[in-house]
Amino acid sequence: MAADFLLEMKGSDFVGRQRKFNSVKALEAAWEAYKNNCDNKMVLTHDFSSKNSEFVSAELKRSITYTIEGFCVFAGIARSSFYQTYEEDEKFSDMVTRMKEECEVDARSKFELGVIPSQLAGLWMSRHGYTTKNDTSVSGSIPVVISGDEALED
Repeated sequence: MAADFLLEMKGSDFVGRQRKFNSVKALEAAWEAYKNNCDNKMVLTHDFSSKNSEFVSAELKRSITYTIEGFCVFAGIARSSFYQTYEEDEKFSDMVTRMKEECEVDARSKFELGVIPSQLAGLWMSRHGYTTKNDTSVSGSIPVVISGDEALED
């Protein structure tokens, strides 16, 4: 098994590591498992109960945002290897595109539902090409005429 992860020399070419996912179905199954994991994170939370004058702890189900980076950690592969191996392979490229789109939709949904604080919207959505930049410049010219006392007579 360890030999699967070593570079082998075949002729004058190096043969890289064996793929983690040999089929699109295997990649898709891992992606679905990752999303399920993200949607069902158990988090230990602490709060102070003024009624009982004590700290209370509870384990609550929370969701975290889908990311390609998070998927790579979940699957045990490097992000650079993921992109080189799967995004650049025509057989897998549609699935990788779908994963990226699902990450974007997931982040947008979690902002719109208030799962993620709106203060972080610019940071998160910039990952998907959105910007918080406001264009305040005015193009073209609009003449403004202020006349003398006639304006006050209305």
